[in-house]
This record gives sequence, C-alpha cells and structure tokens, in this order.
Amino acid sequence: MKQLQYLLTVGLIATIFSCQSAGESTAEQPVIMDTLTIDRHLSVLASDDFMGRKPFTEGEEKTINYLQSELKRMGLAPGNGDSYFQEVPLVEITGTQSPEMTVQGRGLNESFKTLEDVVVYTELVEEEASIENSELVYAGYGIVAPEYGWNDYEGLDVKGKTVIVLVNDPGFGSGDSTLFKGDQMTYYGRWTYKYEEAARQGAAGVLIVHETVPAGYPWLVVQSSWTGAKLNLDDENPPYKCAIQGWITRKTATRIFGAAGIGDYSAMARSKDFKPVALGMRASVSVKNQIKKDMSRNVVAMLKGSERPDEYIIYSAHWDHLGVGEPVDGDSIYNGAHDNASGMVGMLTIAEIFAKMEKKPERSLIFLFVTAEEQGLLGSAYYGQNPIYPPNQTVANINIDGLPAYGEMKDLTITGYGQSELDEYAEAEAKKQDRYVIPDPDPGKGYFFRSDHFNFAKVGIPALYASGSFESKEKGVEFIEEKTQEYLAVRYHRQADNYIPEEWDLKGIAQDALLLFNVGNRLANETYFPQWSEGSEFKAKRDADMSLRQK
Repeated sequence: MKQLQYLLTVGLIATIFSCQSAGESTAEQPVIMDTLTIDRHLSVLASDDFMGRKPFTEGEEKTINYLQSELKRMGLAPGNGDSYFQEVPLVEITGTQSPEMTVQGRGLNESFKTLEDVVVYTELVEEEASIENSELVYAGYGIVAPEYGWNDYEGLDVKGKTVIVLVNDPGFGSGDSTLFKGDQMTYYGRWTYKYEEAARQGAAGVLIVHETVPAGYPWLVVQSSWTGAKLNLDDENPPYKCAIQGWITRKTATRIFGAAGIGDYSAMARSKDFKPVALGMRASVSVKNQIKKDMSRNVVAMLKGSERPDEYIIYSAHWDHLGVGEPVDGDSIYNGAHDNASGMVGMLTIAEIFAKMEKKPERSLIFLFVTAEEQGLLGSAYYGQNPIYPPNQTVANINIDGLPAYGEMKDLTITGYGQSELDEYAEAEAKKQDRYVIPDPDPGKGYFFRSDHFNFAKVGIPALYASGSFESKEKGVEFIEEKTQEYLAVRYHRQADNYIPEEWDLKGIAQDALLLFNVGNRLANETYFPQWSEGSEFKAKRDADMSLRQK
C-alpha cells in the first residue's frame, strides 16, 4: 500500500515545549512519532508467534520478555526495585453450576434453569460454594452513595441472605439528568460495584436482574462471560466475598417479584424513599469448582524525574489478550492487534521519546504494562491494591487501550468526560492538533469502568482514557461508524483482530500517541496535581489521601 510506505518513510513530526514549572518554558524539542517504529512493534506483538498473549502461557513469556528487552534498550530503569516485573498471583476457577436454582415461598415452588434463567459463579477459592435456603431480599439498585444521599441498604441486615439488585443506576432511563448522572453510568451502576457492596453488607449471595439496554449487552454475553474458566486475584488475605454471585433474567425476576406482590420493581427502586423488601422466599443453588493457581506479571519501567522524582505520572496499557481457541476459518489465534497491541505500541513509542529527551522531565514517568485485563482488569486491580508508587504521590494515570487504525482523526473522544481536570489537559493538546473533544457518545454502557484506568480511579488517582474514535480527518464520521461496527461484529475478541499492514493507516496511532505524550510531558514538568471534579465518585478518596500527604 503506497500510503503505508509513505508513512513508514516520513513518520509524523511535531514540536512540543518542555516546561520547568507551570507557565515557565524552555527551549523547543522536536518530537518524531515514527510510524516505522509503530509498525515494527505491531508486527511482533500481534504476530502468531505470540500466541494471543494469554496469561499462564508461552505467549505471556514471549510478551513480557519482549517488553523488558525493549524498555532496557531504551535505557529505562526497572520500575519495581531492581526488577521490570511485578508478580501478580492469579487463580483460575472453572465452575460448574448446579442444574437449577430453586426458589420457594409465597406460594412459589419453582426451579429456574441455570444458563437459561440464571447464571451463577463464585470467586471463593473453594471446591464448592452454595447458598442453601437463603432468604431473598430486594435491595433496589444495591447502592450506598453518600454523595447522592442514597442508601439502598439502610436499616437492613442482609448477613447470610441473598440480595436481588438492578443493573445500572437510578438515573439511567429516568429522563432526569440530575438523578445520579442521568443516562451516564456512574461507578455505582457497574456490576462489579454491586457485588462488592453486597459483600460489604455481609450477604451470602447477590443476583443482578439483567436487562439488555441498561446492561449494555444481551443475555448471551452473560451466558458466555460468566461461565467456564475465570481468572481472579489469588489474595493471601482476600476481602469478604459473597459465596454466590450472578445474574437472573428479567423473566425470572418478574416471576419472583410477582409472587411477592411487587409490580413495577424498577420504578419503586428509583425513589430515594425506597426501602428494601424481604421477599418471603428462600433460594438454593451451588457451584463446584476446579482450581488452578499460577503467577502472572505486570511489566513496569521508570524514567526518574530530574527535580521531583517522588512524584509520578503512570502510563498504563494491558499486554494480554485471549490466547488460542477453536479454529475459525482455519485461524485459532486471538492476536489482539487492536486490543491491545496498538495500545502497547503507543506506550512503547511514548516511552522511547521520553527516554531520548536531552532534558529529562521534572517528575518521574512510569510505564506499566498490566496483565489479565481481559479477565476483569486483574493486573491493574492488583497494582491498585499493591501500589509500587504511593497513590497520593501519583499525579495522574494515562491509560491506553486500543488506538485508531484508520488514519488521523478529527475528534478526541474522552471516556468519562467531566470526571477530572485531566480533560482540560487533553483539550489543550487536541486543539494544537486541530481536533475537537467529545464525550463518549454512549455513556450508559459505562466504558469508563471497563478498562484499567478504573483501578487507578478507585484508589483516587485522576485518570485519562481518550483516543480518536468518531470522525476520520479525511473520510468523515460515516467511515468510522462503518469501521467500528465492522470491528465489533467481526474482529472484537475474535481471531480476526489481526494486524494487516495493507489495511492499517498508522497515522492515527501516531497522532494519539503524540497527544498523550504531550499531556504526560506537561504534567511531568509542572507542580500542580490535577483534581477530580465536584460530584465525581472518586473525589472523596483522593481528597482524603492528599490531606494525609500534606500533614
């Protein structure tokens, strides 16, 4: 392809300013975002030789050793003491559900089929987990959110009981933009939060009512994603977890609620006056597990700051994908070229630019490649629970997960727009590239909580997740919409997510990488710590941590 040959020859060149502190500039430094380097890394990391980069496989060993070799070659220091690796203990749990979940009481004596009516699993590292005649309680959305004056568990003791809760949060579909964040999903709408909160309340089980629109995916996804082998963190001192976690269909929920005399269960849960309801029924279901433990690794490197080395900007990207599966059209390898070889390549390119700078940034730069994102953001979750660098000394996280393969973009889409002041940094750099900024056009699906930056946000660190994804600079909106739909239908989490040099236009990756480099470079050369916005779910944690730092 002539265009690609041209790109690989000339690269993408821009000029940035290094700043000693906010508002004080030094000499210009030319930055070359070389598409030849991008092509070289992509050709390796998305190749069949890397076997889909799945944790616990030869693909992991090849990936992490390649990353270590490249980071060493750049002259970056090990990021975890004298090591480029942070060990992440994982456990693989393969659960087999009992054939049915039985529910009895209020005249109901029914068996609901697992997989068809209900899907359950457990994160307990035990051969069998179950609920036996566990009292059912309807807990609305299952949310405790002080900043919204909301507590679905108020006055309720659910220890040993099983709670039924709704997916998403009260604002979604309400028509009221002031109720939580309207149709934009909050942290409290994520299924992960609902499981965590039920566990904090001491519940034995938690079942989420599935509905396609507020969930953002059909029941088929529940059936495939919450069954079979699943990786979890193998914590030495794990937090309390419900014995049974899972989902029930809307049809199942309607049957249970109907027997309890509850009609419009969604409407009643949207009211601040909602009170949890004991359903007068008991449920039983179990899961038998096969357990395998092993160690995966995050890869981490550091460029030490010249003036304030104990303040950190963390770039993150996940290195893993789905490995090898059953052949489709003769192809059995999930190469994960877009997801997330493109993100790794973007970060390697950014790291090399920083490493080559004559005048080093004043704050330290951390380059963190995390494991097991595809299994539930596990590598970043482990880092969040076991941070190498103190969160209250970490200025920001810049996460990279899937960069555009369709050339330069007119937009910069910020997922979670409005969450923090990092939006302003991204907007300033987008303007320099003659790009406009838009929020995620589908905020109800909660994408802000579905990549690794979320685990930095959970521990209070402001996080930016942004890339061009809406309008091609040369071919417009419809072209990108067509390509996006084709990717989701044919390539996403499938063997067809391959790097095809003849089809990929690497200027988009270079363009985004340059923008994210510039954001990090500005942060690394000023003294300011960006803040979460008022109303953000993560502000209270950050404020508490920063107050401790100032003492």
